[in-house]
Amino acid sequence: MQKVLVIGAGAQGGPCASILTRNKEVVKIVLGDIDLDLANKVKNKIKSDKVTTVKLDAAKVEDIERAAKGVDVIINLTLTAFCSNIMRAALRSGAHYVDTSFGEPTLLDIRARDNILSQIIEKRPVELDREFKEAGLTGLVGCGGSPGVVNVLARYVCDKLNRVDEIHIKLGSRSLESSAEVVSAWEPTWSPFRALWGYAVEPTVFEGGEYRKYPIYAKCEDYTFPDPVGTIPLVYHQHQEPITLPHFIGKSIKYAGFKYPVDTLAGAFIKMGFASPKAIDVKGVRIVPRDVLLKLVAHPVDTFFAEDESTAKLPLESAGLCILEIKGVRSGEEVTYTVSWPFSLFSNSRERLEIYRRFGATTIGVALPAVVGAKMCVEGEAEKGVIAAECLDPIKFLKMMSGMGAAVKFHEVVSKEVSIA
Repeated sequence: MQKVLVIGAGAQGGPCASILTRNKEVVKIVLGDIDLDLANKVKNKIKSDKVTTVKLDAAKVEDIERAAKGVDVIINLTLTAFCSNIMRAALRSGAHYVDTSFGEPTLLDIRARDNILSQIIEKRPVELDREFKEAGLTGLVGCGGSPGVVNVLARYVCDKLNRVDEIHIKLGSRSLESSAEVVSAWEPTWSPFRALWGYAVEPTVFEGGEYRKYPIYAKCEDYTFPDPVGTIPLVYHQHQEPITLPHFIGKSIKYAGFKYPVDTLAGAFIKMGFASPKAIDVKGVRIVPRDVLLKLVAHPVDTFFAEDESTAKLPLESAGLCILEIKGVRSGEEVTYTVSWPFSLFSNSRERLEIYRRFGATTIGVALPAVVGAKMCVEGEAEKGVIAAECLDPIKFLKMMSGMGAAVKFHEVVSKEVSIA
């Protein structure tokens, strides 16, 4: 992997560029963003001659192609609305493609516009799959944290089973800080647009061999995670994994669902109409409610610029875990695998400091898997065509994560029902 184009200099683009500069095999990183000042701010923070910046409008394929000239792979870390454009530019440039989120339109229905998720749900050919195969290239979608590491670990478990019946994905987090504030602002830790969108869209669940939509905030349950997270209320949440895992893994999967913590602030905004993309009249002025909310909310890109060794040493502000519960049959016996891991890739301030010293950033749980996926594409370790992260060899992926300096440390338990008559 010699030359890389990273599109998007935001909350994940900064850490991604920082990670790449520390890889000896990477000689050039082109960091493109419509906000050139932001891209330059990232470059100045990283302080590496490997990074060059370019003003790039991801809505224009010609802009992307110009920036992609001579690169081996494009890592897309901008909004999912631009995925198709960037994939087409990658094809025309002879470059592999990697993203960390995909398939969603800006509308509040994943089937409202043609995208990879709607194509899978409706059992149609996946866009550009044939073209990537014919070009000998890989279009790797959803290779971040979730989707991404979640899918890789799901594949790791499914490879042990002769038949897979159910895949349950549960994410939970808890603040470890006490606050004197009686009321706090809504502060999502990643793209505010994507955070809001995920709660505002009716979630898709795979049940009985079919994709089914549920109402937002459906099937609430109090789920107990290992300490220090503890018991958290979870609800169905729109995500890619329940759609792609049954499609790419197969093995007669009957159920796949994704649950996420209840965000009461986001829910209140959504029920008030602040997730709507439709303009409303306010004293004679046409205003899009979603634009107002996203203008006012704090953007997490500031985390990358504000952190240094002193902040990395501080006690953790929060703890987050991902749990996979996979039920199936192994050697004729019904078994359940439970896998858990910290999705930040560190569990304490000492590990976080090590991460910062190694990569120049701590929010690497999305960016590093994308870099690993890109490396596997360039080195010929990924299938050709348009694939999701679960199509990668899980052992090779996890070993590469570890080799780059951030192992996915997970706890694995297998259980089965035993009866002695």
